[in-house]
Amino acid sequence: MIGSLLSIIAGAAMSFQGVINTRLGERIGTMHANAFVQGTAFALSAAALLFVKNGGFSGLGHTPAVYLSGGAIGLVITLTVMLGVRDLGPALSVSIILIAQLLTAAVIEAFGWLGSERAPFCWNKYAGLALMIAGVIIFKRR
Repeated sequence: MIGSLLSIIAGAAMSFQGVINTRLGERIGTMHANAFVQGTAFALSAAALLFVKNGGFSGLGHTPAVYLSGGAIGLVITLTVMLGVRDLGPALSVSIILIAQLLTAAVIEAFGWLGSERAPFCWNKYAGLALMIAGVIIFKRR
């Protein structure tokens, strides 16, 4: 239940963030907005470390390189969401993002990539993705 609630909060926050970042980019430039957003996230994360007692950076040296790529991927996410929202509008852009996220997550699970437990890509997943794509087409229709 907590995981579902947190996922709902994340989804809503991502939609707001996409629009807010896009509007900031319209005022100061996309890359400047991206740098500001990433810098703010870094500063807040660093401040939060003052209150966290577990974990530490000592394990970074023994961590596979792919697990260190989250910051770079975050830059790509923030930038492409801003550009997608700018070009398509929030609702259509987020709809396409959701389909891409679900498809990518299903492929990651199907192959057990990145330490994920394997979950076969069955017919119901194809059907679900097809329904989502049909929904976006219907949603986009004027």
